[in-house]
Order: sequence, then structure tokens, then C-alpha cells
Amino acid sequence: MEKILDIVDALAHEKGLTPQKVTEALQTAFVQTAKRVIDKHFAFNATINSQTKSIDLIQVITVVEDDNEGLADEEIAPTLISITDAREYDDQVELGDELQIPHNLEEYGRTGASQLHREIEFHIQRLVEDEVYSKYKSKVGTIVTGRVTGVDAQNSTFIDVDEIRAVLPMKSRIKGEVFEIGDHLKAVVRRVNMDKYDGISIELSRTSPKFLEELLALEVPEIADGAVIIEKSARIPGERAKIALISTHPQVDAVGATVGVKGVRINSVSAELIGENIDCIEYTSIPELFLSRVMSPAIISNVDIERDEEGKAIKAQVTLPADQKSKAIGKSGINIRLASMLTGMDIELIESASSVNEDGEIIPTEDEKKDGVDALEALFN
Repeated sequence: MEKILDIVDALAHEKGLTPQKVTEALQTAFVQTAKRVIDKHFAFNATINSQTKSIDLIQVITVVEDDNEGLADEEIAPTLISITDAREYDDQVELGDELQIPHNLEEYGRTGASQLHREIEFHIQRLVEDEVYSKYKSKVGTIVTGRVTGVDAQNSTFIDVDEIRAVLPMKSRIKGEVFEIGDHLKAVVRRVNMDKYDGISIELSRTSPKFLEELLALEVPEIADGAVIIEKSARIPGERAKIALISTHPQVDAVGATVGVKGVRINSVSAELIGENIDCIEYTSIPELFLSRVMSPAIISNVDIERDEEGKAIKAQVTLPADQKSKAIGKSGINIRLASMLTGMDIELIESASSVNEDGEIIPTEDEKKDGVDALEALFN
């Protein structure tokens, strides 16, 4: 038991902990051991003795009046002493004072030593788990890199990330991805849980929109330093994604910076996502204008927004030429689904009889032209 504090620095270094936390864990281990070996009802304190480099175990007893009700309570009584009995030890003691009785766990032989060993092991391990949990909890939503160590029957992929094993479930893998033992991969931390039976579990994802955002931040310096902000993002993993970008610097083109020269930046991210097509859109707080941009490559004639009682846009009626409807919907409905995910609105498409020429200009019908003229005349009448 002597000079137990000599192992604090070694333990702290080995486990990646601070000496202060290790010392606190040792003190807790001493108190818990005393409660198990001596008496669970006693109140103990474990104090640091810097001279002997040991931990002193002290039983604390509070001085109370002779008729105190607690003296008759089996659980509370061991922590109390009547003032009459206390003055037999110290005639200067007063009500409320605390008598301190030293204990030495070595007096309890192998029982005390083995119990202390178990308690120290338990509390140090708990401390390590708490540190790891806090470390990875702060990494939720950020990218980690690891090595594949196994794939189970449910096609969940197990990855060693630093000192812990994480899992990438089948549902969080991009369609068509196949991993083998030894592969290195990137993923975003989706969830971190701690269970008293199973310990720490970390769930990763490669299908989350956050994974796309973090990949872009790694590839595009303007996003990393805040000159360009990803306002919103939506993905259909492995197929297509849309990201809404806004520039915080007047001389920085948000879309151009993200795409890069000849698309080198966006193509690098797309390659990591198994060829996922990524549409970059300039964000605006005007819902009608933003939706018209999000519906690209379709060309929109008009947008009517329906709002709830709080003024939030919840539904949009999009009018567009008939020959633009297939583009607005996209293959298997991908384009309109992403647009709805990105804007948070239900989108209804309404066809008009107008069309679009080779220059991308909408050609109205004769009736639409007439309506436009009538409206113009009415303005001046």
C-alpha cells in the first residue's frame, strides 16, 4: 500500500489519462474497498499523503446531541457519535465536529488487498471508457479513417479506428460498396453509445449528408476556413446529391470554389462516393428563387409557395413547360425527391403549354402571350 502514488504517472501515461483523474480514481477505489471490507455504513475519506506518497483512509464520525434520532437508526448510527461518547476521546469536541479515525487496509490481509486491486482495476477501466466516450462523442458528425478488420453475416463492416472498434452497418454503406479485410476507408461518426454490459459502441455512416459535407470540407479550403458555407445538403447515396452553398466573402464564388478548376475538387469527392453526381447550387433565402435553382436542370416558369400559420414554407406549386417535366422529376424521381429534401417542401408540378427553345428561353403560347398583353393593358388603364 505504501508509495502507491508512485504508479500514478505511469498509469496516466499508459492509459492516456491525466494524473489528477488517476489519483481521484485511486481515492474512490480506497473508499469503496473500505465500505466492502470494513463496514458499508461507515463514512470514509481517502486523502493524499504527499510525504509518504500514500493514500490515508479516514473514517469520519459526526458529533451529535445525545438524544439525536439518528443514533437509533442502524444505517445512520455508524456515521454519528453522541457528544458524551465523543468527549471521552476529546474533551474539547463540540456539536457538529467530525472525529477522524484512521484505518489501514493492510490489516485486513489478502481480502483487503485483493478487493483493493479489483476496485482500482474497475475504476481505472471506467475512467478510460469515459475518456474514450467523451473523445468520440465530440467527433459525432466528423470524418474518421480506419482499417477494415471484419465483415459479419449481416454485412456489417467492423473498422479499427485508433484504439476502438467501430461498426459500419449495411444500411449505412453506399449501394454497391464491397469491403475486404485490410481496406482503409473514411466514414462519418453517426452515433456513440455506452452500455454498462457491452461498453462503448461507435456507429459509422457513409450515406449521411454530413459525410458529403465533411468530404467537401477536406477537399475545398474555402469551406474549411469558412469563406464558403454549406447551408443545406441532400443525398440519395451513390446516385445523386444537391448542396446549397453561400459565400461569406464578396470575392469568393461559392459554386466555383467548390467545383474547382475543371471540376477537380468536386470530382475527387464524387470518386470517394462511388461516382455520386453532386449538384452545387447557390443558396438564397427567397424560397421561390431557391426552388427554381434547386429544380435544375429543369427550367421553371413560376413558383407559388404555400405557408403554414407560422409563415414557414411547406408546399410549392411549380409551373413549368411540358417538355421540362421529365427533367424536373429526374430518373426514378431523383431530382424532385432531392429538391423536396433540400427545401423541406412538398412539390407539385403543374404543366403549362409553353416550351423551351435551344437557348433555354421559355416560349409562351398565344393564349399566354395574350394574357400577358391583357395584364399589361390593365396596368395602364
